[in-house]
Amino acid sequence: MAHFATLDNKNIVTNVEVVSDAVITDSDGNEQEQLGIDFLTTLYGGVGFYKQTSYNTSFRKNFAALDFTYDKARNAFIPPKPYPSWTLVEDTCLWKAPVTLPDDGKVYDWNEATTNWVEIE
Repeated sequence: MAHFATLDNKNIVTNVEVVSDAVITDSDGNEQEQLGIDFLTTLYGGVGFYKQTSYNTSFRKNFAALDFTYDKARNAFIPPKPYPSWTLVEDTCLWKAPVTLPDDGKVYDWNEATTNWVEIE
């Protein structure tokens, strides 16, 4: 099965569709993203924009989910930024805290006011 993200006019993911492999496979047996885009465009009467996404993240960095953004320049799906102080890691297109999460078996939550991890008691 192939997966396609439905994008709004700001490239925000509004839905993720499952499309049969048979729909996106051409007469030579090759998968073609455009076949899936054409299928969904016809199915929904031309409403929406579509980009294929990979469940195993073999392309476009991350599997698309609601409220992710498709970044055309990076050709990647990027999750919403969780906190203003976090930065985007270019090679993964995931957000990183300015301080590394402690690896001591305890449970932590991010405190944006102090820009640090706080242990949850």
